[in-house]
Amino acid sequence: MGYLKRKSKTLFFTTSPRTPLKMVPEIEVLSKHFSGKIWNPENQAEFIKKLAEGTDFEGKGSAREMAFSARDRINRAPKSLGFVDLKPTIQITNAGKIFISGKRTEEVLLRQLLKFQLPSPYHKEPKELAGLFRVKPYLEIFRLIYKLGTVSFDELMIFGMQITHYSKFETIVEKIRKFRYLKAYAEESYKIFRGKYLRRELEKIYQSEINSGKTKTRESKDDSLKKFIRTKSGNMRDYADACFRYLRATGMVEISQRGHSLSITPEKKKDVEYFLDTIDREPVFVDDEDKYKEYLFDETLPVLYSDDRTRLCQQISDIKGEDVDFRDKTIDDLKDYLEHIIQTRKENIIKEEIEDIKQYKFYSDVMTVFDDIRENTLYDAPLMLEWNAWRAMTMIDGGDIKANLRFDDKGQPMSTAAGNMPDIVCDYGEFYLAVEVTMQSGQKQYEMEGEPVTRHLAKLKAEKGKTAYCLFIAPKINPSCIAYFYALHKMNIAFYGGNSVIVPMELNVFINMVEQSYRADYVPDSEKIRGIFQYSLELAEKSVDENEWYEKVKEKALNWL
Repeated sequence: MGYLKRKSKTLFFTTSPRTPLKMVPEIEVLSKHFSGKIWNPENQAEFIKKLAEGTDFEGKGSAREMAFSARDRINRAPKSLGFVDLKPTIQITNAGKIFISGKRTEEVLLRQLLKFQLPSPYHKEPKELAGLFRVKPYLEIFRLIYKLGTVSFDELMIFGMQITHYSKFETIVEKIRKFRYLKAYAEESYKIFRGKYLRRELEKIYQSEINSGKTKTRESKDDSLKKFIRTKSGNMRDYADACFRYLRATGMVEISQRGHSLSITPEKKKDVEYFLDTIDREPVFVDDEDKYKEYLFDETLPVLYSDDRTRLCQQISDIKGEDVDFRDKTIDDLKDYLEHIIQTRKENIIKEEIEDIKQYKFYSDVMTVFDDIRENTLYDAPLMLEWNAWRAMTMIDGGDIKANLRFDDKGQPMSTAAGNMPDIVCDYGEFYLAVEVTMQSGQKQYEMEGEPVTRHLAKLKAEKGKTAYCLFIAPKINPSCIAYFYALHKMNIAFYGGNSVIVPMELNVFINMVEQSYRADYVPDSEKIRGIFQYSLELAEKSVDENEWYEKVKEKALNWL
């Protein structure tokens, strides 16, 4: 049994993992190796070791540290959302089995999010918070988006996180409307206006703590009001971010072009209306864990709009543009078919977009998004960088460029690539190019990206059986990465498939390459791309050090055409 956070007076959502699909490989490992076992520290440490065998997760540290990491991964989202049961032994629930099967993951995730509630047998209220929470958080956030038409990230963070009781809903709606009105007439910049507004809201929420001097946070000895407000603000941002991502993964909402706001996907409006009208807003079985688990683990609850045969047939007919007779098909068959035609439509949308990208029809938009990334004005910069780099690579040459990020039903970016593959793979026929992008900087860039990038390139070479290179793009390149990638040029390591030709490139240099291709009066061929990496390999053998190598490779890229 867990408890609600004792000092939290706002909603909280699971932040581990940041995106729900990253639960899948972890639940798969749990299912394959630990079903029927006890979830104790020993098996928790073993779980991390097994997980490390097939992913980029390193699995290092003491047994105690690994056990903690396992609990952080499994006791949060997988348990809270009912995909796993950890008592008395480890079991994958029916909902969990469907989720990891890859079959209708959006539907099963939606059902589980709509059942998540505060309080619950998993999240008991401490005495000091008694009566504060009475809510199904995702249900009320869906209601907020539906009611207002769109909800920005800042609105979700500042106000949406205050819906700790469903009775507060209309009050929060009015708060957002007032915020929008005052924002429209504010004389100061939005950044300053937003900062002041957030502080005032937090001071109201935590008025009793502030008045009594209880402003010390668990993470710090600093008990100043400034530190207290900064900590609470950061927590709200993290929870709003997690909520944003999990809602998007249901397919029920779509994100604005610049990633700042959510709205109900037009094709899903009836689905949302149905569950808003039919699901009870009251938390259930708060004091009965057995009944709560039975309800939470039931993969058929709550009933959704698409569970009705007539509605399913109508949805299929609407997409196909014609009436279809499916009298001999089961509801399960119909759902499979609906998922198939939606996937086909998405593939066609992306295919048409690729053709337009290759003709530079989106050049201005690509460059605008790069500007937004450099100015750090986007909500999810890592995702947008990955998506925009894919568009740019598709634009500048004629290869088959595949993005490993996840797209929504309209072909818009939804989540970044899984951790065990390159972000982008370019097939040029005679050779391959892996493209890795990151917003990380400083030493963390080297620690988080260095070895995994090398491993991804090795995996690509082994799978394709051809020469492969790697382009590593970041707003700034850390010197440790430069030194590491330079050394790999000169080292024949069997584990990595020989020499690893990885070229680190600052985002500004890559943008310059895109500009050159736009200005050129011809379409660059793959040999122009290969030339950069062959030059890098040759240069590494005769350069004095990594700095000389890096500067000359940069010069080559700046004049690649």
